[in-house]
Amino acid sequence: MSNLERDPVEVLAGDDAVVADAGVEILEPREVPLGGPRAMTVRRTLPQRRRSLIGGWCFVDHYGPDDVSLTGGMQVPPHPHTGLQTVSWLFEGEIDHRDSVGSHALVRPGELNLMTAGRGISHSEVSTPGTQRLHGVQLWVALPSASKDVAPFFEHHVPSPAPLGDATVRTFVGALAGSGTDATVFSPLVGAELAVPAGARVTVPLDPAFEHGILVDAGDVSVAGSPVPLSHLAYLCPGRDSVEVVAGEAGPARLLLLGGEPLGEEIVMWWNFIGRSHEDVVAARAEWQRDVIDGEDPDGRFGTVRGYEGGALPAPALPTVRLKPRG
Repeated sequence: MSNLERDPVEVLAGDDAVVADAGVEILEPREVPLGGPRAMTVRRTLPQRRRSLIGGWCFVDHYGPDDVSLTGGMQVPPHPHTGLQTVSWLFEGEIDHRDSVGSHALVRPGELNLMTAGRGISHSEVSTPGTQRLHGVQLWVALPSASKDVAPFFEHHVPSPAPLGDATVRTFVGALAGSGTDATVFSPLVGAELAVPAGARVTVPLDPAFEHGILVDAGDVSVAGSPVPLSHLAYLCPGRDSVEVVAGEAGPARLLLLGGEPLGEEIVMWWNFIGRSHEDVVAARAEWQRDVIDGEDPDGRFGTVRGYEGGALPAPALPTVRLKPRG
């Protein structure tokens, strides 16, 4: 998913975090409109000014459930990425994915679409005509310096569900509680959906070397004894080997667990690019505009998305100040 013109990543929220009991830091979402007059609104909890990364996870957009007849659904033209992986995970709906390495795949609930941008890729995302409600998350993973220029590629995986106490877990990146995939990652990570019945109390095992975030998609939830509002992200620092999650009696809860070893690097995020310097981003933007938007080299760094009817998305203007590394 692109950040589009309206919200380059470099423009971050203020101190949208509250430290609750038991060392749980609650990250508040901010609403970001993506697109034109019928903009699709997402709730963004990463990046923030106070926290840019959880392990390698650097971007969390939570959207829906949206009535596609009112919002227009997802209509994202071809746009570029560098230095990252996109992780697409749906709860409802269906999205048509096309990219410049020739991939054409559907994103469906409970199935992982993982796109590694590396040195450069472009892709489009469009909700399918049969989609009535769209609900899911778009995640990015920052590639470490040693892997940021790998050749781009695409993967699709379907994790098997596994029990975790009274909960059900679907682990789409890494492994947790007997569920997992062999999705390619370049730093130690975990990503999982947890479905927790109403009133259930579940102990989630954690890797003590990881920092973690728990996003609440649905339900009345507490994490380590701290209430976590809907669409908020609970941050847990490294050192824990487990955390207790409790769902309220009113109904079931659905959570997203994201974790990883601290990346230990600073990154520069702007629009759809991740680099290590202001110059990296400036160069990527210039190449996208020259080769794709101006048409000088459609087979260059970012390639061409075949089968998409319409033009590619121009990059927004760069800010007038130097982009700052964050980590």
